[in-house]
Amino acid sequence: MSDHIKQIIGESVTLKQQLLNSPELINNIDKTVQACVLSLKNNGKVLFCGNGGSAADAQHLAAELSGRFYYDRPPLPSEALHVNTSYLTAVANDYSYDEVYARMVKAVGKPGDVLVGLSTSGNSKNIVKAFEKAEELNIITVALTGETGGAMRQTADILINIPSTDTPRIQEAHILIGHIICQLIEEQMFPKG
Repeated sequence: MSDHIKQIIGESVTLKQQLLNSPELINNIDKTVQACVLSLKNNGKVLFCGNGGSAADAQHLAAELSGRFYYDRPPLPSEALHVNTSYLTAVANDYSYDEVYARMVKAVGKPGDVLVGLSTSGNSKNIVKAFEKAEELNIITVALTGETGGAMRQTADILINIPSTDTPRIQEAHILIGHIICQLIEEQMFPKG
């Protein structure tokens, strides 16, 4: 059992080393931070969406921005689009689950906002539709996906695709990158010293 535990940790470390050595991925993280900072400085907001574990990560990252990350500072407008369960279940029932995020983007999104979609496959239809709606509204889209980028690759303004097909390892990388993005946004929006 101990060897298997070490193997799993080793796989995670190896993937993170690949992230560290990818200039394109580092550049796209930087682009994401700059897009979010520009939006927030212009009274925009950062929206997040995902399904399952990625929904939990979306909510986690929205809370890091709207609450605080490393230090006390004013809250930043950020929300995960799935947190209103009455809305989510009504739209899924009355229209389809594929429409839940696109309708919310239409309701609360405005030009210059940023929409971050998390999907390990990159093929979540509800996120793809949300990205399509965001494009219509001039909302910047950031896709955090697995290796191929899936269908989200076609609609994202910024693609952060983790070089893996292993769902747990991709999700671990998503939360690492999400934390980096939140930290850098906080530092740029509220510089210390």
